[in-house]
Amino acid sequence: MAVAVDFKISQFRNRSRTRQPPHRIEIYVDQMEQLFNSMDPSPFHEKDLDHDAEEFIVSWAQEYHLRDPLLLRIHVNQTPTEPDAADLVEKAVHNYFSYRANLSRLELKRLLKQGRISLVIGLLFLGGCLVLSDLLAQNEHGTLFNLARESLTIAGWVAMWSPMQTFLYDWWPLLYMRRLYEKLSDLPVEVIRRGDQRSEKRGQKTERD
Repeated sequence: MAVAVDFKISQFRNRSRTRQPPHRIEIYVDQMEQLFNSMDPSPFHEKDLDHDAEEFIVSWAQEYHLRDPLLLRIHVNQTPTEPDAADLVEKAVHNYFSYRANLSRLELKRLLKQGRISLVIGLLFLGGCLVLSDLLAQNEHGTLFNLARESLTIAGWVAMWSPMQTFLYDWWPLLYMRRLYEKLSDLPVEVIRRGDQRSEKRGQKTERD
């Protein structure tokens, strides 16, 4: 038993050592302000991300599994004026994607509420159509009455398409985007000045030589 326990502990340690490194999402800008909406008058840590920057980050994040770790690395040419620019940018990114996650959560809630209302309406309409169809089948015969009966049945089931689409197809993309935004709201952010990065690489090359 002790050998089995030791084996499990060593296996867990090996897994922790080989933990997957984060996938890097790298953005290259001239100034830090280019990441944010220039028309937004909010304080720096509350600014909205620029549309292109947001689309770039989200599109790259969608390439990986939700459980895979991510890292946002921002390369800037000009040194930020704020001494704690990295912390401010990280806070701004977290605040923005947290805001988008809340919007997605509200949109999903609204969609499910609308789906429930549509389901009730569809069921009532379907029930009424089936009752009328049965009445026509019992009391009247002929081509026109058969056509009316079939039309009522088809119309009743067509009315069920909207709630069926909501609960089968429409909700899970919103749930995925909500989870993605929640993940991005806790995304680690690094800010690197490109000149410092080049000098660091040169130093590493000199040490190798």
